[in-house]
Amino acid sequence: MNSSARFLIAAALLAVTAIFLHARSRNEVLPMRQPLKAFPQQLGEWSGTDVAISHDVLDVLGQGDFLLRVYQDDSGRSPDVDLFLAYFSSQRAGDTIHSPKNCLPGAGWSPIEAGRISISSPGRAPFPANRYIIAKGAERQLVLYWYWAHDRAVASEYLAKFYLVADSIRMNRSDGSLVRVTTPLRSGESADAAQDRLLAFAGKIVPVLNNFVPR
Repeated sequence: MNSSARFLIAAALLAVTAIFLHARSRNEVLPMRQPLKAFPQQLGEWSGTDVAISHDVLDVLGQGDFLLRVYQDDSGRSPDVDLFLAYFSSQRAGDTIHSPKNCLPGAGWSPIEAGRISISSPGRAPFPANRYIIAKGAERQLVLYWYWAHDRAVASEYLAKFYLVADSIRMNRSDGSLVRVTTPLRSGESADAAQDRLLAFAGKIVPVLNNFVPR
């Protein structure tokens, strides 16, 4: 499928989604949940430190709950892992999840490799996530991200929009989240080594996501 066709499909899907959600904006179910700031700061051997998100960035992100945290390996042998969580209790008033594909270039990072990867976590089937290697000057980072809502993970933006409409019909809910993990590639480090680090870390956060993004 060429880029023009993808753009037209995406534009049509967004338009239909916006019209439908606006029409069903009354009496939406807003489930109880824990705020993202309560997300565990200790995940196995990883200890987290919160990073403030600037007001300018928050203005762009919209009306949601956001967490940016740097996790450090207690042994000090591994590079840090950055965790970014974005949760919207409702996406019917125009505040929707921003795709990292659009946000990262705006922050000066350029994608140099893109694909999909499967993430495994105890007690659930593997699920797909987006995998990017990004660059800014001589720096390289590996990024994994996926959309999470109602105990379901998807990588595709189009599929996430489909489920947004389907869940609005079935559950009268439009809440959802983005999960993004990032780690630098050290000088001489292979992408596979950085990927193993992120996959191990992702396996620790998935079991607790439903406490903050309701089923």
